[in-house]
Amino acid sequence: MNYKRVLIIAGSDSGGGAGIQADIKAVSACGAYAATAITAITVQNTLGVTDIHAVPVPIIQAQIRAVLEDIGANAIKIGMLHSLEVIRGVSEVLQEFPHIPVVLDPVMVSTSGHRLMQADATETLKRLLIPRALIITPNLPEAEVLWGKSIQSLSEMEAAARSLSAEGKTSVYLKAGHWDGDVLTDLFYNAPQDRFIRFVSNRLDTPNTHGTGCTLSSALAAYLAQGETIEEVAKKAKDYISGAIEAGAKYNIGGGHGPVHHFYRFWE
Repeated sequence: MNYKRVLIIAGSDSGGGAGIQADIKAVSACGAYAATAITAITVQNTLGVTDIHAVPVPIIQAQIRAVLEDIGANAIKIGMLHSLEVIRGVSEVLQEFPHIPVVLDPVMVSTSGHRLMQADATETLKRLLIPRALIITPNLPEAEVLWGKSIQSLSEMEAAARSLSAEGKTSVYLKAGHWDGDVLTDLFYNAPQDRFIRFVSNRLDTPNTHGTGCTLSSALAAYLAQGETIEEVAKKAKDYISGAIEAGAKYNIGGGHGPVHHFYRFWE
């Protein structure tokens, strides 16, 4: 028997709610084996990020090669890439493994508002990694930065998704959690088929939303590793994150934004 394997390339969250810790939990809960390449060590808890220690680029590259040359991967999830040097370094290594599908979460700012990507790195991300990804998962503020325009409506969400699709090669899961309102509509753009799917859900009144983006993108990668179509991957990942948020709302942990419940399907 063989595991379905996901390599996670992301930063570490000492609080365990986001970053590589959330990624490992989500990939495991969704039925795949998680391996990692850590890009940065953050000092954080539910109240916010107080410091970031960047891992040297050669060490990041060596971690990726160590995993892919021995264990291999059926999918790769990319999260926090702090600088343009890290983006270039990761892109360089991934050129050696062009057959592995990539889910890219363009992490720019933490839930608490701390910048996690240097301002000058955005264009490098757009040029080197978005075209390499099978799916990208920006939230609305990240999509606005990448697109260079404000997004105020569903039609503008669709326009942004098409613009970010690397000329129809990269599908886009656009998360709408930053909008006000009791009803939220996420948008999935199946770029190769030029088709949109809307995921409508009710907003839950909970502060426990730390790591939702990391968790969603890791669920996408886990289901992708298992050979699902991209639309089925999107549907299953949406169901998983919705359940994790709902279950996590029942818990109290820390004094700020708590995590979702990654293992709600297995234990309470």
